[in-house]
Amino acid sequence: MKNKAQKWGRFLYTWLILMIVWYSYTVSLASAELITGIIVTGLIAALNFTSFTHYGFSLFHPRRILYILQFSFVFLVALVKSNIQVAKIVINPKLPVNPGIVKFKTTLKSDFAKMVLANTITLTPGTLTVDLIGDEFYIHWLNMTSHDEAAIYEDIAADFEKVLIKIFDK
Repeated sequence: MKNKAQKWGRFLYTWLILMIVWYSYTVSLASAELITGIIVTGLIAALNFTSFTHYGFSLFHPRRILYILQFSFVFLVALVKSNIQVAKIVINPKLPVNPGIVKFKTTLKSDFAKMVLANTITLTPGTLTVDLIGDEFYIHWLNMTSHDEAAIYEDIAADFEKVLIKIFDK
């Protein structure tokens, strides 16, 4: 029974998200638009909800929402810091730059959490996720400060991962 309820939750979550996107593009409350939106997004959700989300409404648990807010703050701080570092390099091209591909292992278990970490790293200026093989991330780092895998992990991913574990791997 729980599995069926989870499927319905995932379907409804997908349908809701698609309806929000639909109505944000149509910006119309005409009955024809509403009915078309309900039908089209319902069909898309029915065909794709299993691959659209793994969590459904369970992400809206109050504790997870708090962790998502915490993650947003951690990401914002990292984003500002890395933007400043990259801006310094752009403004003063004489600063030493040490680009390279680095590797570290993640402790995240779910593929979705790993995907969020990979995208977060890529969105942070100065780093780009090149590949993810199993639990190993390969990152292009604009200014490598270390060759030690533990130090690389601490510099690039540790702060993000501490919160992502609380959101996705519980």
